[in-house]
Amino acid sequence: MTSPRKTSLCGSAVLAATAALAFAAPAAAETDLTGYYRPIMHEDQPERGPGPDAGEYMGLPINDAMRSRANTWNASLLTLPERQCIPHPSTYGFRGVGNLHISDVRDNGTQERIKFETHIVWEAQHREIWMDGRQAPPPNALHTWQGYSVGRWDGDVLEVKTTNLKPGWIRRNGLALSDKAVLTERFIKHGDFINHVMIVEDPVYLTEPMVKTNLFMAMSPPNMGAYPCRPAVEVPRPMGVVPHNPIHTEEGSQEFAKRYNLPIEGVRGGAETALPEFMDRFQPARTASR
Repeated sequence: MTSPRKTSLCGSAVLAATAALAFAAPAAAETDLTGYYRPIMHEDQPERGPGPDAGEYMGLPINDAMRSRANTWNASLLTLPERQCIPHPSTYGFRGVGNLHISDVRDNGTQERIKFETHIVWEAQHREIWMDGRQAPPPNALHTWQGYSVGRWDGDVLEVKTTNLKPGWIRRNGLALSDKAVLTERFIKHGDFINHVMIVEDPVYLTEPMVKTNLFMAMSPPNMGAYPCRPAVEVPRPMGVVPHNPIHTEEGSQEFAKRYNLPIEGVRGGAETALPEFMDRFQPARTASR
């Protein structure tokens, strides 16, 4: 016959072991995102690699204000010393070039995750994604290139919301964002791959949310490296001169439309230009021009 004392000890041991396992193990729905990844450029490679043409805004939900601002952009702007070492903002960084490292930081005592950190090699884009339940700061708090990111698990998908962003961009041809932009992301793990979904909203320059996806593949062995950047005078100019195009011009869009035999209305962009029925309106004219 088992004594009450032995039964009590056994029960206590089982409870202690169960509690220890529950404490040490991550939530069942979470997935391990940490590791080293390289971007796969099969999607939108001309835009993400060499970069888009000036004036090419097709399929993007931009408004007149963004279009007018982008038309004044000149690629020589990037030769200014103060512009040479600016990292991509989080609203574009995952679409650019550069390998990615995802790590996490945990509390030494509890081993609870405090945050994820992401680092992209190009221009050393370093970002924090807070996972400890804290709230985003108010709109008048400090704005940075990477913004303030708060994450939560939706099943096995990491969902991240980023606010407090400096005025950034969504494409490397002058399509800008305001400091009111908000970025929502989903990190979806499939074996050695991460599917990154990004949704950008901006009441100043976008007429509706802009959705893009990016794919990353695990690297073994990892290949990261440093990215030192030191500004230099590449093009001598008088002080105060900023390269730009005249306002209310659209030479870039006109040149792009002519080169590829596209209607200028489509090249100018806007939410409607992403729809198949938009191009259907111009099909007879394109056929006749050939």
